[in-house]
Amino acid sequence: MDKPSINIVWIKRDIRTIDHEAFHVAESMELPYIPIYIFDSELIKHPDTSDRHLQFIFDSIIDINSKLSEFNKEVEMFYGSSFKIFEDLLSQFKIENIYSYQESGIKSSWEIDLKIKSLCKDKSINWTEFQRDGIIRGIKNRKNWNKNWHIFMHGEIINNSFDKQEKIDFKNNFTLPASFLTKINKNKNKFQPAGETMAWKYLISFSKERVKNYAYNISKPEKSRMSCSRISPYISWGNLNIRLVYQHLLELKKKKKNLRSINAIISRLHWHCHFIQKFEVDCTYETEFINKGFETLKRDKKPKYIKAWENGLTGYPLVDASIRAVKETGWINFRMRAMLVSFFVHNLDQDWRNGVYFLAKQFLDYEPGIHYTQFQMQAGTTGVNTIRIYNPIKNSKEHDSEGIFIKKWVPELKNIPVEFIHEPWLMSEMESKFYKFKIGIDYPNKIIDLDMTSKKAKSKIWGHLKNKKVKEEKKRILKTHVNQR
Repeated sequence: MDKPSINIVWIKRDIRTIDHEAFHVAESMELPYIPIYIFDSELIKHPDTSDRHLQFIFDSIIDINSKLSEFNKEVEMFYGSSFKIFEDLLSQFKIENIYSYQESGIKSSWEIDLKIKSLCKDKSINWTEFQRDGIIRGIKNRKNWNKNWHIFMHGEIINNSFDKQEKIDFKNNFTLPASFLTKINKNKNKFQPAGETMAWKYLISFSKERVKNYAYNISKPEKSRMSCSRISPYISWGNLNIRLVYQHLLELKKKKKNLRSINAIISRLHWHCHFIQKFEVDCTYETEFINKGFETLKRDKKPKYIKAWENGLTGYPLVDASIRAVKETGWINFRMRAMLVSFFVHNLDQDWRNGVYFLAKQFLDYEPGIHYTQFQMQAGTTGVNTIRIYNPIKNSKEHDSEGIFIKKWVPELKNIPVEFIHEPWLMSEMESKFYKFKIGIDYPNKIIDLDMTSKKAKSKIWGHLKNKKVKEEKKRILKTHVNQR
């Protein structure tokens, strides 16, 4: 008996129903199709993945399934080896086509794709991968990249429509384990709600009201939680794509209001794709210095420092508040992210690779192409970017002057007066007694001397820029990754 012929829409970081080319093409074909999402067990074990990511993906799928169900379609969720899952589907169906978006993922996800490509070739399956956002696969340099990005962003939005199809019955032999579902739903209400429906609510609320303070509060750790768009998780997991947001903001510009803020966020959409393009070209950003000249820069691993940083117990209030906030909520603004990396690498003198996975797991908006390229840039190890060593005391005074953010996330300091909130170690013994607060007991003493470690870091990293290999690598990196007209 012949197996029924079908097509597959393989959902990855594109969990939406609007401006979705894979769905669009599948709908135009005569064959019925099954949308699938695979929680690949190998990727779940990778040190960049956390339960909050998996929960966001799961809830995003539940959201679009509520829209697809009336058409007898739903994204079928699988758990296990992607290769074995496709083999099992092939035992039940004759798969004619697979439609998906290109994924600028880590090396492990790329290797999984290569196995599936081999299977497709062996079974005469056509796998079509559509371009994601402005990222172009296979390029060797950035010639005309900006031009092509703008062409793509101004392309026509696909208004996806769905027709009812006959229910496709099949056996899912790789269902989600009960233990997996229990694990990912444990802290469900702590983070931003997932899904395409919520993505549009956040984007619209930003456009109508919150945008007015975007440019003014972008660096403030507390106020930015409201005035930033907060759509980054939805973009990272594909509830929205860059083109949808870009064209939405262009329409908003026509009202001639809040132009500074709108232009600022539009520039960040371009920046977003720019960094993912770097990772698309070279995914070794995840595990290796992109500038090989920095491999010889020695740092002594100090587990005590790493643990203090991870737990928000460094003795520097803004550092500790930022770590605790992102662990609890999955989000902090860009400046605080950069400061955390700077403090870890420069002041604690730790190899960036000993902190990169920890933060990847905290960020609800974790995107490999952004995370690893930005981490190395902030660590000052690219050889081409300006080296910035963020002063957490200076940033604290400038961007959280009243200590509101600090007191929210470091309650040990909630009764400390403003004049000491940024540097609680400056309190005299009499003042400590008055406020019933003892540094080193109620709150950790600072684990390093900021001025001394900053001076040492500047000397160390600026000195290494003179390294012959660093200079050679700089030329290669500029040739490959710098945008050209």
